[in-house]
Amino acid sequence: MRTLTGTGTTPLSSLGTARWYRPNADLTLPDRPDPDDVDVDGERERFNRVRERAREGIERARDRAAERVGEEEAAVFDAHREFLDDPTLVGDIEAEIEAGIPAEHAVRSAFEDPIARFERMDGRMAERADDLRDVRDRLLRLLLDVDAIDLSTLPSGTVLLAERLTPSDTAELDPDAVAGVATATGGRTSHTGIIARALSIPAVVGVGDALTGVTAGAEVLVDGEADELVVSPDEDRRADAGGLDLPVVRERVETADGRAIEVAANVGRTAEVGAASERGADGIGLFRTEFLFLNREEPPDETEQYGAITDALAVFPEDRVVVRTLDVGGDKPVPYLDRPDEPNPFLGRRGIRTSLDEHADLFDTQLRALLRAAEGEQGDGLAVMFPLVTRVEEVEAALDHVESVVDRLAEEGIPHAVPELGAMVETPAAAAVADVLAERLDFLSIGTNDLTQYVMAADRENDAVAEYHDPLHPAVLRTIDRTVKAARGGDAWVGMCGEMAGNPALTELLVGLRLDELSMSAVTVPAVKEAIREVNTGQAEALADEVLSCATRAEVKELIGD
Repeated sequence: MRTLTGTGTTPLSSLGTARWYRPNADLTLPDRPDPDDVDVDGERERFNRVRERAREGIERARDRAAERVGEEEAAVFDAHREFLDDPTLVGDIEAEIEAGIPAEHAVRSAFEDPIARFERMDGRMAERADDLRDVRDRLLRLLLDVDAIDLSTLPSGTVLLAERLTPSDTAELDPDAVAGVATATGGRTSHTGIIARALSIPAVVGVGDALTGVTAGAEVLVDGEADELVVSPDEDRRADAGGLDLPVVRERVETADGRAIEVAANVGRTAEVGAASERGADGIGLFRTEFLFLNREEPPDETEQYGAITDALAVFPEDRVVVRTLDVGGDKPVPYLDRPDEPNPFLGRRGIRTSLDEHADLFDTQLRALLRAAEGEQGDGLAVMFPLVTRVEEVEAALDHVESVVDRLAEEGIPHAVPELGAMVETPAAAAVADVLAERLDFLSIGTNDLTQYVMAADRENDAVAEYHDPLHPAVLRTIDRTVKAARGGDAWVGMCGEMAGNPALTELLVGLRLDELSMSAVTVPAVKEAIREVNTGQAEALADEVLSCATRAEVKELIGD
């Protein structure tokens, strides 16, 4: 038995058979001809033709990834389109072609320096090199007329080994066939890791050169929780295989001293609803309706939205399903809405702001579908929340819209009911007036991804300030605490639906902060339920008090561990 250490990105483990993936083995370039023998016009035309085909391929990859793993994960392909159209890259390629260099040689040469520059950077910026490789290799395969290897047809039980996997590679994997993934390069926030986690595929990345010593056909254990790849595991390790993929707990759980915590799932597409149920989620804590509006030519009508909502309610007939109204803008562009370009879209026209203004018609249509669903057989479990609230007036205006829709449905004789209504707390403004919001609403849900970026003034899409985007910074933790206390003062329940909620290492702290509900990626539901069962509420609250007194992230880390 031999154990290799890397970085686990999916908290699951599985046994399988090692198979190597070496995609660049067939991308050897032919010898470069003499520049005088090169048809410059022909090569330029060939490159432009291939670039257009690559753009179409990226669009298909994006659509496929959005359908299989979710819209947020598929957004990486937007960066691929930008690289493909980058004027500096394209200009360098065209300049080399003008100098008598064939298109495939020009492409490889032009990408070398940008890839090397990103590799020299730290953190998530370094991982952009893989995005560039993905675009480069897509162009080279088209120029060399080489078919891509079909990773969607790997044999069942495959543990895929590779120096690196691009986002396109990872999005192709079939989670029913692939037992795990291990790569020599990559980090926890790499696109490979993010997509593998969305597909619930055990993954360990950044294993290093030691990975090359693993032979094809070997039995290996991918342990995403222990950050290990175990070659030829002994009986003890074999017996533990899948042990971190904890048994599904169907019933609701309580802390060791009897406090109930709701553990729900975040979903961003229809297929994820069933997966959430299979993982034992206590309903849905964040139903992102954006997926109904994306990758299409026109918005969904009332009937389609009603069907999607009632289908989700049918999967969780005894549980709560929290639906977020349309949240476009920021990192969720919808082309057919013809939205203006903004210098900083995260601080621009998005969320409830557009629902109350330019997209009020879409908002009212969505409310009609929601209120009709609330009257259905499982409608008692429906809850609706408004995104990116910053002002009390926005909530009051949204409630006016609800009342107006109620009146119209009544006039039309259409059965309807008003579900629980709540708001997302994603901004310091919402946290500051949480007490007033809680007086008007049934619940608040803390979205830690956006809340962290706004509290810390650190764009979560900007790799240059990634170190600032830290939900364990005392400023963020105190904002969460203030929100929970304010919600309780207004007799509203309060949940959390950001990535922070799905980290079992933080479960004790979140219980100590007295959250009523935690909602997360379905893959982590069993681990969080198991963690809740081990928590003593009194000790958790004492830990929370200590953490809230910390002045720095380092002090927080010392208290709760890495």
